[in-house]
Amino acid sequence: MDGTVAGGSGTEAAARHGRWLLVVALTVQFLVSLDMSVVNVALPDIRGDLGFGRDGLLWVVNAYALAFGGLLMLGGRLADLAGPRRVLTAGLVLFGLASLAGGLAWSPGSLVAARAVQGVGAAALAPVAFALITLAFPAGPARSRALGLWGMAGAAGGAVGVLAGGVLTDAAGWRAVMLVNVPIVAFALAAAAARTGPVGRQRRTGARLDLAGALLATAGTTLLVLGLVRASDDGWGSAVTLSTLGAAVLLLAAFVAVELRTPSPLLRPGLLRGRPVLTANLFCLLLASAQFGAFYFVSLYMQLVLGYGPTAAGFAFLPFCVGVVAGSILATRAVAVLGIRRLMTVGGVLAALGMGWFAATATVDGSFPASILGPSLLCSLGIGLCFVPLGTAATTDVVPGETGMASGLLNSSRQVGGSLGLAVLVTVAAQVTGGGTGVRDLSAGYAAAFWVAAGLLAAAALAAYVLLPGESRAGGGPVAAQPVAAEPGGDAADR
Repeated sequence: MDGTVAGGSGTEAAARHGRWLLVVALTVQFLVSLDMSVVNVALPDIRGDLGFGRDGLLWVVNAYALAFGGLLMLGGRLADLAGPRRVLTAGLVLFGLASLAGGLAWSPGSLVAARAVQGVGAAALAPVAFALITLAFPAGPARSRALGLWGMAGAAGGAVGVLAGGVLTDAAGWRAVMLVNVPIVAFALAAAAARTGPVGRQRRTGARLDLAGALLATAGTTLLVLGLVRASDDGWGSAVTLSTLGAAVLLLAAFVAVELRTPSPLLRPGLLRGRPVLTANLFCLLLASAQFGAFYFVSLYMQLVLGYGPTAAGFAFLPFCVGVVAGSILATRAVAVLGIRRLMTVGGVLAALGMGWFAATATVDGSFPASILGPSLLCSLGIGLCFVPLGTAATTDVVPGETGMASGLLNSSRQVGGSLGLAVLVTVAAQVTGGGTGVRDLSAGYAAAFWVAAGLLAAAALAAYVLLPGESRAGGGPVAAQPVAAEPGGDAADR
């Protein structure tokens, strides 16, 4: 892939350095997305082998989600202060060791602990993957292509995770879904070590970690995710849900108060004053709310209504991956013609139409072509179109020292949005089914969830159309990301 490393000389060595950085970023993005979905299909086998109770088994998923969502802002800021390479290496080592420990787990507690540590590692890795791209490639076609590949890697990781979870569990047992991460981590570490170019090891001077903000953001975000996760089980009006969400609001309000006063904030409040950054995070939250929750119900619809097995359900998700790849490729070319605002709006509308298609065909006599294949391709094409303009808007006018901050914010919006969407859609489906377990009751509940998801995607498209300036264009205009120059002392991506 062509590209000039920010601040580099444009020589072949610089281009090779940029390509290695891209390989590392895409591998990390694939790994984080893979691990968000690969364990789900294996849960029944895990329960039988380790003796989990029904409620305890949920923590195999929730432990990862809570640590990941709660620490994303901290991980992004650490990348700014300690340097992306240091945080990348630490995150990969931590993630790899936790995956190995999870594969060797001997009790429910040991597996849940391993999943929590995996979430910590992922919280360090996810912001770095995005930051490496924005630091290594200047605004323009090179960055658009890199962001398109970044979106493809995330979609591929999620789709492969669903497929691999079923295949590995059937072929080698549930432990394989944890151990599969180890060789991927080894490859990422080798790729990071093999890259060429200057390697700055110094910390940024004049800035320090906002410990008070980090503690408040971590505690507040963790409680927010926990409250949303528990809402689907305990109900939105339960004392547990209300007290948890109330505490989260208080902690996040305190976080905002601290950030307004500290000279080196974890999240600079002015970052959200820019309409492109604000719109990108709102769009990402709504997109994730619809996407994550809908995937959960598509999987249930295929297995509990259409009668698919785990492996067949995994293969049925592959068209979605194909659609995202096609949309991302198209977006790298279309963004220069349509601009960020139009492309995000078109992508959101197509995704909403695809989700509405899911809703309209989620019946007991549904078929793969009409109920899965068609809506998957349309919805995923729309989502794929959004990645390039979304990434560009999220880093508009962001200075090199705050790329990790912006990336952590975007990933936090995605994670919180996913948890919020799942909790809302589960509640909607439960209200419609009324406790019924027959296929007609289930399909009616799933269809209702899909309609709500379609509404969330339509709201995302409307937000992009209303909030982003109409004259935006990639590579120019008010919402085009400005080229990111390396800071003094070496390549910004190396520090």
